[in-house]
Amino acid sequence: MFWVQFFSRHASVQKILAMSSVTRRTSKSVERGWSVCLRSTFFNSVKYYPTKLVLGIETSCDDTAAAVVDDTGKILGEALHSQNEVHLKTGGIIPPVAQQLHRENIERIVKETLCVSGISLDELSAVATTVKPGLALSLGVGLEYSLKLVDKYKKPFIPIHHMEAHALTIRLINQVEFPFLVLLISGGHCILVVAQGVSDFLLLGQTVDIAPGDILDKVARRLSLTKHPECCRMSGGKAIEHLAQQGNRLHYELRAPMRHHPNCNFSFSGLHSNATRIIMQKEKEEGIQEGHLLSCVTDIAAAVQHAVALHIAQRTHRAILFCIKSGILSQTNATLVVSGGVASNQYIRRALKIVTDATNFNLLCPPPRLCTDNGVMIAWNGIERMRAGLGVLHSTDGIRYEPKASLGIDISEQVGEVAIKVPSLEVSLNELETINL
Repeated sequence: MFWVQFFSRHASVQKILAMSSVTRRTSKSVERGWSVCLRSTFFNSVKYYPTKLVLGIETSCDDTAAAVVDDTGKILGEALHSQNEVHLKTGGIIPPVAQQLHRENIERIVKETLCVSGISLDELSAVATTVKPGLALSLGVGLEYSLKLVDKYKKPFIPIHHMEAHALTIRLINQVEFPFLVLLISGGHCILVVAQGVSDFLLLGQTVDIAPGDILDKVARRLSLTKHPECCRMSGGKAIEHLAQQGNRLHYELRAPMRHHPNCNFSFSGLHSNATRIIMQKEKEEGIQEGHLLSCVTDIAAAVQHAVALHIAQRTHRAILFCIKSGILSQTNATLVVSGGVASNQYIRRALKIVTDATNFNLLCPPPRLCTDNGVMIAWNGIERMRAGLGVLHSTDGIRYEPKASLGIDISEQVGEVAIKVPSLEVSLNELETINL
């Protein structure tokens, strides 16, 4: 009922939905895709396929994505439709809008993926689809479409945990053996887990409120960065990172949260409140209303980004020390994998690199296009699960999407009980300043 009233009262949303033809331009070059498709059809008259071919479908939030991956890790075809431009206009993701845009684009994206790959639905070994966690209305679109495919073409179905897919993406491009430590940071998640195997995780810590990508987006909206000439087409997180390079974080004091909580959980809501307080104070000082650009946006962006990076680095440092002390990971050739959309932030990566260098861990990150939501990670997770014989379903009776879903066995209380003290690391995040992590 709420959303019915929302749509009836907000004609602007109706106009945005009517503009879906515009959003198609944000798809990964449809024209390029079809040209590749034609070449693929010509050159693939004689085909050889490995044992397994999986179609991955991702609709957990605001990206409609699909990919075909084989059991050697080769990406045969992929396509992505981003709703970013639409949601920038509305100031955030409106679930029914995301749902409708998924419905409008999912069939086209899957067909483009199959055409580019030169693979027919009959030739697939299975269909893998994100079913948890995510936005309920978005998850429902992908699941509904996938179930129709597997029913029509009599294919096995592999339900995918979105965060598990992010965690295992690194194994597509690097020879990373289990176990390894994973930090997943995005707009909706912030978790530290040990990947012991496919579908075998130990949860060390997670956010108790909002995620790092969420606070960056919220601060960007409160600063009205879409009105900044350099940031008008950027997501909130990208805008903060861009402007922070020009700012001086030392002009504002934003301390990392949870300094007196000796565990690996995260919290960003207090940091968000403090940043909002600073913004309101500066608006008062400069005599401007909310919705107008402050003269000090670069300094605020730098201070917020630094506090987020510091908090993430400190909690990750404790997780590494806990894993070594408890024997969960060996310090010899140990690896930290960082994935999720926020993993593309280079300032946060530098902070984490400082931690891994100090602890003799390897730091690995998927390339940026595989850090954000994509179909490749879903298809690859399907391949991993087929190899392990885990969760490959030949009957889809009772399959449901789950908007909320934890990952692995929660041992975060044990981490807190050990209460490891994190030593200070004096480091340089840029050429101009030295700080303590």
